[in-house]
Amino acid sequence: MIKQCREWEIPEPEFKFVTGAFVVVFKLPPSVEDLEKLGLNKRQLRAVEYVTKKGSITNKEYQELNQVAKATATRDLTKLVIEGVFKTSGKGKRVLRYVLSVQKSQKRAKK
Repeated sequence: MIKQCREWEIPEPEFKFVTGAFVVVFKLPPSVEDLEKLGLNKRQLRAVEYVTKKGSITNKEYQELNQVAKATATRDLTKLVIEGVFKTSGKGKRVLRYVLSVQKSQKRAKK
């Protein structure tokens, strides 16, 4: 499964035990239609594509990817978190990475 996910360029699955059952969670990226409905700009769409392939992004990587200032990167990434596309790892000023939100991916998978 992991090999196939890598070939398809989607995040690797999570393996969990839930109330005595073995569960495999596939984190699918939000669809283009979902992202268009959110009104994301080109920079944000590029970041979603980057995270889909790489697994995560930092503010610094966002700045370099889109050639923008730190304030613009922070504003764009914050909107992606508010919209439920990304979630953060770390707390407060120590947010280190942005990853695809599992909740958003699970909603898409249920449709």
